[in-house]
Amino acid sequence: MSSATAPNKPERGTGSGGSAWAAGGTMFAGVLMLVNGVLGILEGIAGIAKDDVYERIGDYVYKFNLTTWGWIHLVLGILVAITGYGILKGAEWGRAAGVALAAIAIVAQFLWLPYTPVWALISIAIGVFVIWALCNDRSDGAPS
Repeated sequence: MSSATAPNKPERGTGSGGSAWAAGGTMFAGVLMLVNGVLGILEGIAGIAKDDVYERIGDYVYKFNLTTWGWIHLVLGILVAITGYGILKGAEWGRAAGVALAAIAIVAQFLWLPYTPVWALISIAIGVFVIWALCNDRSDGAPS
């Protein structure tokens, strides 16, 4: 005798393909955002406190005063850290805000490239991973 069972919704981290990776990636994205936000805060404080901490490499089209860049990184770092904390706590707004702020952070790091080229490239890669992880985790029951 066989009994028919209704298909169950897959739980977080289960299912086919990369959903387990995406679910774990979402948690990791929250941690990365929290750490990247704290580092952005420190980067902003360094830019505000003393203008000679960073040296620009070559001439660049997107020029801002280093104090301005310091404030940009400080505010963006605070927002990214708060959003990372929200993602770790499972807040509803966390994923959408995380994708938006990661995209803004990618653009800011691209514009910041002449001042810290290696760190800017690492931050851009982190932002791309965060966007991927937050967009691919369908654990909230959204249609696949």
